[in-house]
Amino acid sequence: MQFTTILATAILATSSVLAVPAFNVDKRQQAVCTEGLYTTPLCCATDVLGVADLDCAAPNPTPTDNEDFISICASVEGGQQAQCCLLPILGQALVCSGVVA
Repeated sequence: MQFTTILATAILATSSVLAVPAFNVDKRQQAVCTEGLYTTPLCCATDVLGVADLDCAAPNPTPTDNEDFISICASVEGGQQAQCCLLPILGQALVCSGVVA
C-alpha cells in the first residue's frame, strides 16, 4: 500500500515537472531565426559563400522581427549583415543563411 502511494506520488511529480517548459522564451525572441536548423541570430561582417561568417556577434538589442534584425545589424559600425546560423564559434559562425525582410 505504501509502495503504491509512493509510486503514484513520484509519477505525478515527474509528469508535472515535464509539463513545465525547460526555459522561459520571450515571444519577441522567437520572431527571428526560427525555421530549420538556422536558429542563432548573428550580425556578421563577412559572409564566405554561406559556409563561414566572420566577426559575428549577437544583435543588441534583441530584434522583434526580420526588418528590425536587419536594421540593428546595419547600424553596427561597418554595417554588418543579419544572418541566421547553425553553429556559432568564438565570434565566427559556420553554415549561415541571410535574413530576408
